[in-house]
Parts: sequence; structure tokens; C-alpha cells
Amino acid sequence: MAFFIGFLTLVLILACAGLVLLVLMQLPKKDAGAGLAFGAGATDALFGAGSGNFLTKATKYCAGTFFVLAVVIGMLENRYAQRSSSEFRENLQQQMKQPLSSPAPASPKSASAPASNTAPAAAR
Repeated sequence: MAFFIGFLTLVLILACAGLVLLVLMQLPKKDAGAGLAFGAGATDALFGAGSGNFLTKATKYCAGTFFVLAVVIGMLENRYAQRSSSEFRENLQQQMKQPLSSPAPASPKSASAPASNTAPAAAR
């Protein structure tokens, strides 16, 4: 799931960059505005005199893609965040329900060893 969200995020970034470029390439209304500063004449040379229709349609599709991807990624991130926290809670509850394990028994003592470790007290 995380890989799919990362892939969609990459596609969203590419759509965002494409949208910015498409908006900057469009011809301004009545030959004034910011479009001239970014080379509006270059779009006529590249796409032809009727490039306004192509750029307008491409901008609409790119903007639609951007908004749809933003909503889809938001929903997937929400679902992924809720899923991972509930799994964490389930694992924590399972660990709390399990009894504490007793330490492994020590190796059996040999018969010659004394049963208790009572060394004579040192004289004071």
C-alpha cells in the first residue's frame, strides 16, 4: 500500500509540474498579461496558430487529473494511517494478554554440589 501511495504521489508531482507549464504557455487575453513575459510567441511557433484550443484542453485534463489524484491520495493516506494504528493496538493487546514467561530453568546441578550455597561467614 505504501508503494502505491508513493507512486501516486510521484504522478501527482508530475501532473502539478505539467499544469504549471501549461498555464504559463497559454496565450493571454488581448495580448496583455503575464503570458507575454513567459514567451507566448513561442507557443505559436511550437504548436501553430490554433494552439489555444490544444493548450486549453490539455490544461483542463491536467487540472482534472491533479484534483482527482489529490483526493484519491488523501483517502488512501487516511485509510493507511488508520490501518497501521489498529494493527499496532492489536499487537499491543495480544502482548499484554500473554502471561509473562518464566525464565528458563538453570542447568541441573551435579550431585556432589551442596544443595544450598551456605559458605561459612567470615570472621569480623
